[in-house]
Amino acid sequence: MGKTYRLLIIDDNEELLVALATFFRLKEYRVTTAQNGLDGLKVFENEAEKFDLLITDLVMPHVSGVGLISIIKGRYPDFPVIAITGFGKVPEDLAAEAKADRIIRKPFDLVEIERIVKDLLDPDVRETAE
Repeated sequence: MGKTYRLLIIDDNEELLVALATFFRLKEYRVTTAQNGLDGLKVFENEAEKFDLLITDLVMPHVSGVGLISIIKGRYPDFPVIAITGFGKVPEDLAAEAKADRIIRKPFDLVEIERIVKDLLDPDVRETAE
């Protein structure tokens, strides 16, 4: 993975946020985190050009992940977004409608989410590996 990719990870569950950030930092990603949708949106708006991918929870206070995805995809349609949720079909459907690239249910496997991140960031790697 020659380039160092920058991820923005947003989740109101601090334990999960720390776990994801730690995992991706160990994998040599540059990670910025936020604990709610409003803070995450502020970070993204101030530094959008610095990020390569967003991982966001769907159900959060202030600004939901669905709202966040809608705003970001409205401005940057090709920006890769992974939505994570523990709340089932309704948030998943809303995330799909907001155009999240992938939707992952909690609990998830960190190795699996990393594979999805790699697929979204560098689809050519996946194609040559198969």
